[in-house]
Amino acid sequence: MRYGKLLCATGTTLAVLLGILAIGTPLAAQELKPSHSHYKAVQIPTFGGPESYINPQSVFGSPTQINSRGTAVGAAATAIAPISTSNGFVCFGTGGNVPFVFHAFKWLDGTTTDLGTLAGDAECSEATSINAKGQIVGTSEKDEIDPIINLKQIRAVLWQNGEIKNLGTFGGNHSGAAANNNRGQVVGYAMNAIPDPFSFIDFLFNGVSTGTQTRAFLWENGELQDLGTLGGPDAAAFALNERGQVAGGSYVSSTPNPDTGIPTIHPFLWENGEMTDLGSLGGTDGVVTALNNRGQVIGASNLAGDQTADPFLWDRGKLIDLYISTTGGNVITANAMNDAGQIVGGADFSNTGGSPFSAVLWNNGVATNLGTLSGDCFSEASVINSKAQVVGRSFNCDTFEDRAFLWENGSMIDLNDKVPSDFPLRLTSAVAINERGEIGGFGAPAGCSDAEVCGRAFLLIPTGRDDEGTDELIRTNSVVNQSVVSTSTGLTGREVAARVHARFRPSWGFGAESSK
Repeated sequence: MRYGKLLCATGTTLAVLLGILAIGTPLAAQELKPSHSHYKAVQIPTFGGPESYINPQSVFGSPTQINSRGTAVGAAATAIAPISTSNGFVCFGTGGNVPFVFHAFKWLDGTTTDLGTLAGDAECSEATSINAKGQIVGTSEKDEIDPIINLKQIRAVLWQNGEIKNLGTFGGNHSGAAANNNRGQVVGYAMNAIPDPFSFIDFLFNGVSTGTQTRAFLWENGELQDLGTLGGPDAAAFALNERGQVAGGSYVSSTPNPDTGIPTIHPFLWENGEMTDLGSLGGTDGVVTALNNRGQVIGASNLAGDQTADPFLWDRGKLIDLYISTTGGNVITANAMNDAGQIVGGADFSNTGGSPFSAVLWNNGVATNLGTLSGDCFSEASVINSKAQVVGRSFNCDTFEDRAFLWENGSMIDLNDKVPSDFPLRLTSAVAINERGEIGGFGAPAGCSDAEVCGRAFLLIPTGRDDEGTDELIRTNSVVNQSVVSTSTGLTGREVAARVHARFRPSWGFGAESSK
């Protein structure tokens, strides 16, 4: 699935290629004899159109697409066709190629609710995060055109008690919400009215140099607070924790770099009115993907020359290049992190006899190769919860067709083996998991050859553990592959990651696409 469209100033597609590499040989599933759950499987319907989806954490950094009560949020296509001024930030589906208006949804106890928009049915909306109180945040179109880009204006919104609230802007034409927490705080970006030729929104996304500044915001108790910048004109917030810490990216000056054509962008951590520059790995661009409640931050930063981006971990003032710092392999993507500091993504384990791109769990400097599903060559972990349950996707060697997996207690299973045989979706990608082990993701119904066009969101609700006999069968069918598999692609780990993420909508990938 692609999760949107983003062009950098130089015209290259921006992919967030983060990762944490792990070392060591994973334990075989048969040795641990784990007992996995069976699931009640739910297909989240559309509103008359061809697609529904749950946002992955890596889109904006929010880990709460499914809250602790089992409520899931996302967006679904209506039967309404868009118009020429529909805004691609919230319209056109996960890959930007579904020509229908999308509306934000809430799913709870078998009921899917259309959350609506700030205007009418012909406008688009998208829900990105829900907290334990049921407060939902996201973005909605307005029935008002931005004359600079000739598209409908969008606003950060809060859905609460059946109503939608416009969180506003700083005087500009657009805003969007990335995440919220259980304190009722919301973060995102909002534009002001100050001219800015390198505006995050107008220049980086829409290619016009007559736009206005984009600023990171924290919304709380009805107030929209500008969090400032690292010295340049623009910033945006992507992640928020329960302590009220905010992570994002900011220009550090107004001077464009000769190679990229835009000012240098560094990741930041904001707390109690102070924005801390997290630094760089030598290049001019960096981005944040996750922030936990310990104040640890993961992201990616370009290396010198801006041709390659390495993943980083920022912890108590230290920025660590995870591609080169972990023995036993090379980190390529880092997508999520829990409060224990465990990080998941994808890594190159070819130097230790594994796949060039395999799902990874990093813990206290030790990395574990989670392997792939039987018959596959590649995999990537999407998210992890506090119980170290990991979900993601495993890829076919040549076609890159994906299957959703769950990894726990040393064993990876194909989630398709854990749902009723008559469930109408082939589960392709798991992108969210809450503390109760409820899993959200994407699936393809019968006759759908491209989940970007006709896929459905799914939710898996645990119903009970396997008995030994059933579990033995599951382990046989879904044994983890940790050996080197000959492929016709001949791709390196970075090339596999670039191919996978070229189909994705990264949230704000301000780094060069990894190509090494």
